[in-house]
Amino acid sequence: MDALIDEKSKEYETQYITYIADRNDIEECMMENPGMFKTPIVRNGKKATIGYQPNIWSGWE
Repeated sequence: MDALIDEKSKEYETQYITYIADRNDIEECMMENPGMFKTPIVRNGKKATIGYQPNIWSGWE
């Protein structure tokens, strides 16, 4: 879960995610505020990366 959160996003700061202890509350907050997800999220079949990962993507070709 932590790998999905963009700690530099405006939504992260305005939702006070740092102070939420319950994982279910964090998941719900992320679904309501998709701007908190790190991007890009790139899928290749059953594989996926979070953030800019050109070295991994080149191996998918």
